[in-house]
Amino acid sequence: MNINKRTSSIARGINTAFWFNKLKAFFTVDILIVLVSFGLFCYKSYLTIPTDEYVRRFDLTGQSIDRIVLELYTDITLYSFPMGEYIYFIGIIMGVIGVYQVLNLFGSFTYTSRIRKKLKPLNELALKAEAISEVPLDTTKFEELEEAILKVPADNAGARISTGDEDLASIEAALNSLLYRMQDARLQQARFVDDASHELRTPIAVIQGYANMLDRWGKDDPAVLEESIKAIKNESDNMKELIDQLLFLARGDNGRQKLSMDRIDLSSVIREVWEESMMIDPDHKYVLEDCDNCYIYGDNAMIKQSVRIFVQNAAKYSDKGNNIKLAVRKNGAKICYIVQDEGIGIAGDELSHIFERFYRSDKARNSSTGGSGLGLSIAKWIIDAHKGNVEVLSRQDIGTRITVSFDAVV
Repeated sequence: MNINKRTSSIARGINTAFWFNKLKAFFTVDILIVLVSFGLFCYKSYLTIPTDEYVRRFDLTGQSIDRIVLELYTDITLYSFPMGEYIYFIGIIMGVIGVYQVLNLFGSFTYTSRIRKKLKPLNELALKAEAISEVPLDTTKFEELEEAILKVPADNAGARISTGDEDLASIEAALNSLLYRMQDARLQQARFVDDASHELRTPIAVIQGYANMLDRWGKDDPAVLEESIKAIKNESDNMKELIDQLLFLARGDNGRQKLSMDRIDLSSVIREVWEESMMIDPDHKYVLEDCDNCYIYGDNAMIKQSVRIFVQNAAKYSDKGNNIKLAVRKNGAKICYIVQDEGIGIAGDELSHIFERFYRSDKARNSSTGGSGLGLSIAKWIIDAHKGNVEVLSRQDIGTRITVSFDAVV
């Protein structure tokens, strides 16, 4: 009952505040109408004065409202403009407006019941909450739930909370869902650290091996010295690339990877990647399919990076002389770019994993192409950050086509 009274009181308070705000608005509008009308009359009167005369001052005279006269003084003449008819006309307009405003204000008194209806769901929620709060709590059930939580082993990924009590079933489901997500995140983190350690172990071992070889024979053998320096330099470059990619993904996971969003021409981005690819990779034939007025909203540098990753992947797994096609197309309300190659392709059971971190197919892992296995993960993060969509169509020994779509902008 108290809650119902409070709801009615709140509804009345809201309606009263609304009524006074409306009254202030009407009063302000009325004053503005009068001032603007008077200003228009003065301006209209001023236009009737010869242009070679300069108005020095003006005055209002008259014994009553219907006899008010506007007087304009120039250097030569006094001009008088009766305002009676004009005031009468404005009075009629203000009267009509005033009647409407009064009726509107009186009608606002009925809004209390409407506001109360709008607040009805909140009122019912408050009543239910009050009813729940009056139900005596069975502390035994919560003690059982606490014991069940404490029994869950930290190292068992499949462990779940269970008390067998139907009254606690919904709470158990919520806690188990949270527990599953926490365990999954922990497993992903552990897997990520293991994979990163494994990827870093190889270049470190290579550098260490060549450093030992330098220490033994490199001082006196120029060939060993040159080979060792070249290998160490290559592996250090690989490590730097891997660490940069790890940092990029870590910043993305933590929400610290900032995007500089702007309206960009996707065709221009694709053309730039096409031109630089032809320059640095003469072993493949790069084909460009352009598009006019293909604009999207995004980070120019990030979008270009995603295209480069797909193009570099296409070049890695394609034979020399094969075509690599870059295209931009309109597809309804979407703008998409396409990277298509004639390479080794991807097996059907591997397509769903290619964007996972450190994942490489068996063919890719056994080949001499190298790579950290993070490039496609970075490209996928960039596309997701732009609310884009990526589709992969691939056939082994035929090739792969990657289509990335974004919302089009004018």
